[in-house]
Amino acid sequence: MNEQQLEHMRSGQGFIAALDQSGGSTPKALGLYGVTPDAWSSEEEMFDLIHAMRARMMMSPAFDHRVLGAILFEMTMDRSVDGVPTATFLWERKGILPFLKVDQGLADRADGVQILKDIPGLDALLTRAVDAGIFGTKMRSVIAAASASGIGAVVSQQFEIGARIRSFGLVPIIEPEVDITIPDKEAAERILLDAILSELDSVPVESPVMLKLSIPSEDDLYRPLVEHPSVLRVVALSGGYPRTEANERLSRQHGMIASFSRALAEGLSVDMSEAEFDRVLDETVSGIHAASIT
Repeated sequence: MNEQQLEHMRSGQGFIAALDQSGGSTPKALGLYGVTPDAWSSEEEMFDLIHAMRARMMMSPAFDHRVLGAILFEMTMDRSVDGVPTATFLWERKGILPFLKVDQGLADRADGVQILKDIPGLDALLTRAVDAGIFGTKMRSVIAAASASGIGAVVSQQFEIGARIRSFGLVPIIEPEVDITIPDKEAAERILLDAILSELDSVPVESPVMLKLSIPSEDDLYRPLVEHPSVLRVVALSGGYPRTEANERLSRQHGMIASFSRALAEGLSVDMSEAEFDRVLDETVSGIHAASIT
């Protein structure tokens, strides 16, 4: 792990942009951007369109030092921005750390949760990521009930795969997302906190993890994770909250920073002029940044 990059993430005043929509979520993301399904006739064309949207965001002057890192989809890592490989563009041109989404989606719900599907070829993907200059990875599970056994399975699997990722010198973002709509969200978050703290006992300080969590119902519930020596940063997903509400809730979580996807692109449109696009994105980045530095 590069010490300069570790310190950049550890002490930086900013947030992480989630630009990692995959095949299933891409049509919705494009639709919100004003690109309808009749604009493409193949999956390849669809991914060309979403890459153009992401590249436009990355090249915008609003995508600046306030963004500490960006999470990429595999196809985004394999493509270029402004003629430069994406990860290289982010770090060398913008000072933004590149992360790679490595999971292959979710298994069917069981015991109140959805664990990760198997990730065939993970070691090969991690090798490619290291060669491309990627700093870390991300993988998402979902918690839909305050089930101690289910949450334990999610966290155990995440940390087990995280250990493989750390062996490549990468920083895993462990993301056990608690569904914000469930009635027992608060209870699920307390179980999750205990499960994560238990797993962190086996994580060396010199090879840390990051955590990506739903904004908790109880303010500062995750403070013990923010302060844990084996945790590089704790980041928040917007989870379906509108951006204004997500920012307001996040601003009450001291030491937690944003990692928003849909909320980051909210209000952007393919038809905007460059000046209007940059203005709207700058307002968005400013609001998310302000909520992340409390």
